[in-house]
Amino acid sequence: MPQSKLIVAGRKWSVRIVASVALFCSVTSVAHAQCVERSERVSKIAIDAFIAEPSSLLNQLRNEKEKLSGRLQGYLLTDVSVLKSVQSLTRAATQADRASIGAALHRAEIRCRASKPEIARKISDFVARMHDSAVLAGYSSEPDDIPPPSATTANVASPGTGLMSGEYKTDLADPFASMPLPE
Repeated sequence: MPQSKLIVAGRKWSVRIVASVALFCSVTSVAHAQCVERSERVSKIAIDAFIAEPSSLLNQLRNEKEKLSGRLQGYLLTDVSVLKSVQSLTRAATQADRASIGAALHRAEIRCRASKPEIARKISDFVARMHDSAVLAGYSSEPDDIPPPSATTANVASPGTGLMSGEYKTDLADPFASMPLPE
């Protein structure tokens, strides 16, 4: 009897270990499939909603081509597995929406080239297999040399320095003086 209890306990532990390894592998594969930093990623809930019902994106962003393109690009940069859902999205889309989808695919490919070239190749292969003239037109209408957005300290304004002057920003400046215009 005690030996059979040991066998059952050993099986339970082996099942737990296998489940842990499978969970770890699935988490790391998703983490490696992302082209952007964590701050630029789309939430998992939004991606799951898109995968479940791709045409809902068309309903939400009706007649807003740039928003459609930007949102789809964000989905692709966060998780390349949404390419399967893009196929059904293009079937439900109008001609103009399909051009926006093509533009989003090209922008996502460009952003992934530097960090994850294998994902960029998946996107370009996906577009080549689509054989949709509107998607291809939108894809080819985007220039190849779009620089990725960078968050540099020069672009970020430091808070609270508008009314302070002096060497250490401790003197109160004239609040009625004209402010310099951004370039």
